[in-house]
Amino acid sequence: MDQAVPYESGARHCVLIPSYNSGTLLRKTLESVLKYNIPIFVIVDGSTDKSDFCLEEFLHANAHLHVLRLPHNQGKGAAVLTGMNQALAAGFTHGLVFDSDDQHASEDLPKILKLSDQNPEAMILGSPVFGKDAPLARVLGRRLGNWWTNVETLWGGIGDSLFGLRVYPLAESVRVLSETERGRRFDFETQLAVRLYRLGVPPICFPSPVRYAGADKGGVSHFAYIRDNILLFGTHASLLWESLLQLQNLWHLRIQNAPYRALSKRLANPPT
Repeated sequence: MDQAVPYESGARHCVLIPSYNSGTLLRKTLESVLKYNIPIFVIVDGSTDKSDFCLEEFLHANAHLHVLRLPHNQGKGAAVLTGMNQALAAGFTHGLVFDSDDQHASEDLPKILKLSDQNPEAMILGSPVFGKDAPLARVLGRRLGNWWTNVETLWGGIGDSLFGLRVYPLAESVRVLSETERGRRFDFETQLAVRLYRLGVPPICFPSPVRYAGADKGGVSHFAYIRDNILLFGTHASLLWESLLQLQNLWHLRIQNAPYRALSKRLANPPT
């Protein structure tokens, strides 16, 4: 493992890693995050591939690692919500969600957490910087989903509707998810971001590279194109209908959040 790089953020932030049949990439992901010495909650969402067996050796050497196990697969959103409730009860205020498939750049963690420290009222939303390994269907589908999310928020500043690398305020997140039965599976990121936005939590977008590991490198995807695209279609339909009933609030939020959109723009286009 790389030499530890401590991150001095106090006890407010933690990392939430949901994992379901992540194969060998769970170990690689955990190794990349553990070096920052930030409290971590791994939520094993009913895995059956034995990928979580590696967690026992990490537990012995890392007092800031916590493992939660769900008896059966409940979906990413349900797993993250379980971790959020546990983290909130333990005194944390913000949770950084980090996928277990080695898709995210762990080297961005200190910068994202610092940004959250400076803007604790906000949610920090990763904006994927796609490489050549990104599936074209995934990229095009993401653009369509982002367009609908912009409509649902009157272009309020949610740059990407599905990227898993995010920092959420825990109390507000648990509140909005507890008020709906939606957002428990692949609709989680979209549902939570839009609902937090409507609650008054401003978004700040942070560009970060995304990797897609092929099957030869242990890559696995649980996204079912027909089933989950139907789920996302229904998600946008319901959010759009709800947003039509909140146009005045959305317009007010768009004006109010202008400084955060300006900050997101600066982060996406840093001075050279």
